[in-house]
Amino acid sequence: MPEFSPASGTTDFDREMISLRRHLHSRPELSYEELATSELIASRLTEWGYTVHRGIGKTGVVGQLRVGDGKRRLGLRADMDALPINEQTGLSYASTAPGKMHACGHDGHTAMLLSAAAQLARSRSFNGTLNLFFQPAEESGAGAKKMLEDGLLDRFPCDAAFAMHNMPGMPAGKFGFLAGPFMASVDDMDIVVTGRGGHGGLPHKAIDPVVVCAQIVLALQTIVSRGIAPLDMAVITVGAIHAGDAPNVIPDSAVMRLSIRTLKPEVRSYLKSRITEVACSQAAVYGASAQVRISDDGCPVLVNDQEMTQFARRVAIEWRGEEAVMETIAPLTGSEDFAFVLEKCPGCYLIVGNGDGEGNCMVHNPGYDFNDDILSVGAGYWVRLAERFLT
Repeated sequence: MPEFSPASGTTDFDREMISLRRHLHSRPELSYEELATSELIASRLTEWGYTVHRGIGKTGVVGQLRVGDGKRRLGLRADMDALPINEQTGLSYASTAPGKMHACGHDGHTAMLLSAAAQLARSRSFNGTLNLFFQPAEESGAGAKKMLEDGLLDRFPCDAAFAMHNMPGMPAGKFGFLAGPFMASVDDMDIVVTGRGGHGGLPHKAIDPVVVCAQIVLALQTIVSRGIAPLDMAVITVGAIHAGDAPNVIPDSAVMRLSIRTLKPEVRSYLKSRITEVACSQAAVYGASAQVRISDDGCPVLVNDQEMTQFARRVAIEWRGEEAVMETIAPLTGSEDFAFVLEKCPGCYLIVGNGDGEGNCMVHNPGYDFNDDILSVGAGYWVRLAERFLT
C-alpha cells in the first residue's frame, strides 16, 4: 500500500480512491435505501479481514478490527446517503439515478474511510479495537440515532469517536477544529392554523387562516430579536405555507412549516415553547386556533469534547504541520446527527476544506462535486489518528 499523499492520480492507490468515489457518486441512494452502497462496503471490509455487522440502523454497516491486546477502542464514522436533487454538473460520472444526487460529499466521506480501512488492515500498526461506522440517513431520518437505538455503542463501545465533513469555501485539504458547540441543533415544526372558510368576496363571513399565518410570521421574528440574548445564536425559518387552491376561496385551514436552529440546549427549549405561545395567541386574536407539532426527528447541538478536539488537532499538525490547520473557525448553523453519538461518547467532528476557488459551490447544490484532490488527505488523516489513538 503506497504512502498517502495529496491525490494526484499518479499512484495506483490515488486512482483507486478516485475510481471508488466516482463509482459511489454515479450510484446515489437516499436515506435508508443505501443497499448497494452497504453491500459494497461490507464486501470490501470482509475482504480486508474486518468482522462485519450489517443492518444496524436499517442499512448501516460496522466493520471491526482488533489488533494486539490493547484495551483502547476507537470509532470512526462516515455517512453514506445522497439527497433528492437532480444533478446538473454534466460530469462523466454524474448520477445515473434521476432525482438523486451526492450533493453533500458523502460519496467522498465513504471513500476516504474505506481507503483508510484498507491501509489500517494491511499495516496493522496499532494496538486495540478499531470500529468503523458507515451510517445511513444523515440527511433525513437521523440515521445516527437509529444506529444507537440498535445498540451501536453497546455492541461496539468506544473510548472516543470521530467524524469528518468536507467544507466548500475553505482551502482544499486544510483541517478545521472547534471544541465545544460546533453544529446547531435543528427541529422541524408544523403550525396548523384553523379558521373558517368562505367566499373570497365576503371575507367578513370567514376567518382567514392565511392572514393569521402572515401575522404569525411577523410575530415569530421578534422571538429572536427580542427574546434571545444578542450573543446567542437562534434561527427561525418559515420555509413553507400551504393554504387553499383558488383565488376566490378562503380556505378552512393553513399549514406553516418551520425549521429552528440553536447552539445552546436552553435556547432550543425556549424556542419550542415560545413559538407555541406566539402561534396560539396570534391565532386567538383573529378568532382562529393553532396547533403546533414538533417533529421527533430533531437533532441536538453537536458539542465537541475539549480533550478529543485538542488530540485531533494535534494529529493533523504532527502529520502535516501548522499550515495544514485553519487557525480559527466559527460554529456552523447547519446540523449533524453525529451529535447523538457525541452525547454518549467523547469525540470530535472536524471539517476538511473542499476548495475555495471558482466553481466550488456549497453543498446541497445541483452543481456541487466532492474534490478528489482531498481524498488521500482525508484517508491519510484517519490512518494517522487511528494509529495515534490506538498506540
